[in-house]
Amino acid sequence: MPGFPALFLDRDGNLIEDHHHTCRPEQIQPIAGVREALVACLAAGYRLFILTNQSGIGRGIFTWDQYRACNARMLELLALPAPGILEIKAAPERPDEPSEYRKPSPKFILEMVARHDLDQARCWMIGDRVTDWDAGLNAGIRSCAVRSGAPFTPEAEAQAVARGVRFHRDFPTFVRVELGL
Repeated sequence: MPGFPALFLDRDGNLIEDHHHTCRPEQIQPIAGVREALVACLAAGYRLFILTNQSGIGRGIFTWDQYRACNARMLELLALPAPGILEIKAAPERPDEPSEYRKPSPKFILEMVARHDLDQARCWMIGDRVTDWDAGLNAGIRSCAVRSGAPFTPEAEAQAVARGVRFHRDFPTFVRVELGL
């Protein structure tokens, strides 16, 4: 019997507005329609995970406590029904530092596939940066780029399209078009 479908979600620029090193709970603002899209995914049986690069911690811009306070505010505002977001993984390293979990590493995705009996053929990684899409592709799952966060170059888009990455305006549009929810 196949496992569960799942979504691996970047946080900033995908679920919440990106303030470049978001570090204060009052900055947390869910992107329009995200809560409803997440609720629809949960109702359809999708398992939800967040995978986020947070180099502001490694750069000394903000602390783990500030990061956790922002996550708590995000979860409060989203107010998802159970099971909600099953696990959140943050990679605090700078891009130039070694890291096990910093995207585009597939390690967190692969661990969650094994731990939660997920069906990789029904899993997606969704985010606004090349590292997000590459993490999904590196884990052998589908990837979607959203235009609700960081801008990307036409060259990056062309390379991603050639690798099978789907593009949508935002996460709610992805849910409607790709998942039919």
